[in-house]
Amino acid sequence: MEEVVRWLATLTGISAAIIVAANFGRKLTGIGFIVFTVSSIAWIIAGYFEDLPSLMVQNVVLTAINLLGIYRWLILKERQPQ
Repeated sequence: MEEVVRWLATLTGISAAIIVAANFGRKLTGIGFIVFTVSSIAWIIAGYFEDLPSLMVQNVVLTAINLLGIYRWLILKERQPQ
């Protein structure tokens, strides 16, 4: 089970980084942050299984940052130029 969680965290993290870095637009970038959130949560679970509190703390913070990214790219309305 732990190995599956680690691979899920790894593959979703790589996928999210590609999506966000490519900047395909607001919606896809926001989806990239959703994928990053899945990765962070998987790393929190992996840290719990392996008794690595530093990994858990890091990914709790990254989850909060990813939620901000989701808000910024998917929920907040884009400002129109004046």
